Amino acid sequence: MTKSYPASLSVDYPDRKLNRLTTAFRIFVAIPIIIICALLIGTAFNWDQDGWNGQYAVGGLIFLPTVLMLVFRQKYPKWWFDWNLAITRFTTRLSAYLLLLRDEYPSTDEEQAVHVNISYPDARKLNRWLPLVKWIMAIPHYIVLFCLFIANWVAVIIAWFAILFTGNYPRSLFDFVVGVLRWSLRVSAYAFILTTDQYPPFSLEA
Repeated sequence: MTKSYPASLSVDYPDRKLNRLTTAFRIFVAIPIIIICALLIGTAFNWDQDGWNGQYAVGGLIFLPTVLMLVFRQKYPKWWFDWNLAITRFTTRLSAYLLLLRDEYPSTDEEQAVHVNISYPDARKLNRWLPLVKWIMAIPHYIVLFCLFIANWVAVIIAWFAILFTGNYPRSLFDFVVGVLRWSLRVSAYAFILTTDQYPPFSLEA
């Protein structure tokens, strides 16, 4: 089931010692790229005389316009999809860097060692009404992911010490952290990027 899901994520396991210095100060080293990411996804809101106004994006994704386009026109503009895919790939590379999975500085456009693939949908084959409720139907996943994210950060803290002392990210922890990112990606593809009607599996596996 999970192998056929139209959203996939893999991260190449480092075949060398990770940089202990940048690992030790990762949060500080990452500040410039975090600012860039925040500027990109922060365009979802603006302030005017009437207060905060949303531009109908979710984490930088084109969300509400896509919902309306699917409901009323059964179309998913390719350039909207390309933007959603590009921003998802970029934020995933940044997440992998912050979670210590890789020590290459996140690129704004190159794939590097973080591979995110989401299939472009044939909008005519998607249920035109599901986009209105997918974010609600995904609530069980939000609950599970909340718990997994807590465990994820515990795993990252353990990995941080392991890298500082050995230079290696324990493989079992690496696979778990990647699995949580993969789970989150599938939920995003279903509930917010809206590229599939296939309900995400409750699984960390590829």
